[in-house]
Amino acid sequence: MTAYSGIWPVAPTPFHDDGSVDHDGMTRVLDCMIDQGVDGICVLANFSEQFLISDEERERLTRLSVEHIAGRVPVIVTISHFATQIAVERARFAKSLGADVVMMMPPYHGALLKGTAEQTFAQFQAVGEVGIPIMIQDAPLSGVDLPVPLLVRMAREIEMVKLFKIECPQTAAKLRALIAEGGDAIEGPFDGEEAITLLADLEAGATGSMTSALIPDQIKPVLTHFAAGDLAQAEAAYARVLPAINHENRQCGFRAAKAAMVEGGVITSDFCRHPIPPLHPDTRAALLRLIRPLDPVVLRWGR
Repeated sequence: MTAYSGIWPVAPTPFHDDGSVDHDGMTRVLDCMIDQGVDGICVLANFSEQFLISDEERERLTRLSVEHIAGRVPVIVTISHFATQIAVERARFAKSLGADVVMMMPPYHGALLKGTAEQTFAQFQAVGEVGIPIMIQDAPLSGVDLPVPLLVRMAREIEMVKLFKIECPQTAAKLRALIAEGGDAIEGPFDGEEAITLLADLEAGATGSMTSALIPDQIKPVLTHFAAGDLAQAEAAYARVLPAINHENRQCGFRAAKAAMVEGGVITSDFCRHPIPPLHPDTRAALLRLIRPLDPVVLRWGR
């Protein structure tokens, strides 16, 4: 296992029913995740509803998360922004608090404002000068193409670019090409998308996975068995959790983890800010029906 390996889920951001941030709930979310045996935690990512959180709330949540985790596991703070200056300021703030890594997508704003390859390189280079390891998030949400040669160039020429969260279509193929072309410069190849392609991605060379906080304790054995060279056990562990992962990925999105945390007494509300609709009761019921037989920590943590 490398320094950047294992399961590093995204922490959801809990709200009260009135839409205000539940800061006490946030500490419980982080404690629950650590008790699930995670190897690291990412905050303020897309699955944290970062696009629904104000700058003031982001600052307070960053401070709360890093200080409450207090070195128990590494912390990744998401800092994505279209403006390079703001991304740099966010990186400096995360570093000042003691965060271990920052994660960022390439610069984009909506469907039409997208950074070119050179603008993307320049933004990551500027953040790299802050002196904190960077995870590049290659996600369809940005709409920005990040070809393997560009990723390899950033890995080789920007010292702090060390990790890569690849969650584009045909993730395994891109991971395989990235590792083949980048070699030792690719220190932490990860997949995402709730681990829906995890086994193929591990076989392609991924060392870690950034899932949601739904059932990381049940997904982790896939990575552990694979790292130990036991493919049969890894396949069996993956087959066990795949129906739940599929339901989360295709039907629920980031609402799944909060629904499970309410059910398990971790937080008191699964509220999502408008315009995100609540989970349909039938979709929520199906989610709980699929994860209950797995006996995940999340369903008994607060009971």
